[in-house]
Amino acid sequence: MKKELICISCPMSCPLELTIVNGEILSITGNRCKNGEIYARQELTHPQRVVTTTVACRSGLWPRLPVKTIAAVPKDYVTNVVTELHEVEVEAPVLLGQIIIENVANTGIAVIATRSLPHETVKE
Repeated sequence: MKKELICISCPMSCPLELTIVNGEILSITGNRCKNGEIYARQELTHPQRVVTTTVACRSGLWPRLPVKTIAAVPKDYVTNVVTELHEVEVEAPVLLGQIIIENVANTGIAVIATRSLPHETVKE
């Protein structure tokens, strides 16, 4: 069986072709770096994604704070992670890299702020 993937490990987005027999990968072609082979094997056996989104922020200069998981979560958990983050509201100020959730959706993976968000300024 042939399976086609687009590698998302780096910006080159290589078109990968896997030859699979009895659930085993016999060959991987199309990758321009070793990350492509690693990605293809992982995508076939245990797909994962880093989740990036925003959470609400009270009293911040902006109403939303960009966040991401510090590691990839199993693809089956992405909806749970996003659903949990949809309910989160943080208080400004927030610092870049600050942990927003220690263990999102019981994955053991933290969510961090991907930018600093100062307290709203008072307009005169």
